[in-house]
Amino acid sequence: MSFNTISPDILRIDAAAEVERIAAAIRSIVFEQLKRRGAVVGLSGGIDSSVVAFLCVRALGKEHVLGLLMPDQESPPHRLRLGHLVAGTLGVRSVVEEISSILQATHSYGRRDEAVRRVIPEYRPGYKCRILLPSAHGLCAQPLFTVVVQSPDGRTRWVSLTEEDYLNIVAASTFKERARKMMEYYYADRLRYAVAGTANRLEHDQGFFVKNGDGAADLKPIAHLYQSQVCQLAEYLGVPQEIRQRPPSNETYSLERSCEELYFMVSPDKMDLCLYGKNKGVPAADLVAATGLDIEQVQRIYEAIEDKRKAAHYLRAAPVLVGEVSEV
Repeated sequence: MSFNTISPDILRIDAAAEVERIAAAIRSIVFEQLKRRGAVVGLSGGIDSSVVAFLCVRALGKEHVLGLLMPDQESPPHRLRLGHLVAGTLGVRSVVEEISSILQATHSYGRRDEAVRRVIPEYRPGYKCRILLPSAHGLCAQPLFTVVVQSPDGRTRWVSLTEEDYLNIVAASTFKERARKMMEYYYADRLRYAVAGTANRLEHDQGFFVKNGDGAADLKPIAHLYQSQVCQLAEYLGVPQEIRQRPPSNETYSLERSCEELYFMVSPDKMDLCLYGKNKGVPAADLVAATGLDIEQVQRIYEAIEDKRKAAHYLRAAPVLVGEVSEV
């Protein structure tokens, strides 16, 4: 392959064939390997969880799939509506579990708010917040996280975070992902179902998930697919257009933000190509035309990919044993 011909079409796949291949794998994993009766899918209203739900129904039948919707007091209303839309389109049983009481009991909101007030003292109830990462288009060679706060009257303030402040906010915020996973496994245990993970390749490779939170699952049907390939499956499977047209985002924080702002530096379509290029050893110069980035920006993303992969080893790692455990 000549690298100077790289284009977005390099990630095109045969969606019909891939759907059937994944469906067959899901059937084998759930029914034969894991000896489960079906699958639990956490429905966020996003494209990844929607595709996983459609794949599980294709593989197992709608009577063997449970859609679990888990909003909290900070979730935007459209998330619950779109989750219901997916469940209704598929005809699967769905359950709504409001997790605010769990988060209040663990002081998740309070711990996060206290961490934010360390850097923005005026932050108080009624305000919204998020953290974000500078774009690769910026001038900062070393990406630093920033907290963004919005007051009830719409005023916003940005403050750069030290590593300690960043970790304090993240540690409190990840209660949400772990509370949701706890509910998924509650229903999986009740029904003797398997938990289907919803991470795509970007998220799985780069560690954009919470250890023992949304990173926990019994099977991960789309972890081998780039985000653009998940979108191709969504179109083929008939995922509602409103969901397919929404940019990927995350609802961990009260102030909505895109995955690009939080973690990936550039939009998913550009990040797909950069990750593909990194995987295939494509020179940065050969991605300029396809991504619209310059050589320096692509190289910066290549370096960030490698750094995040190192961090992701911990997130994906199984518990480490200090001695051999034998069955005899």
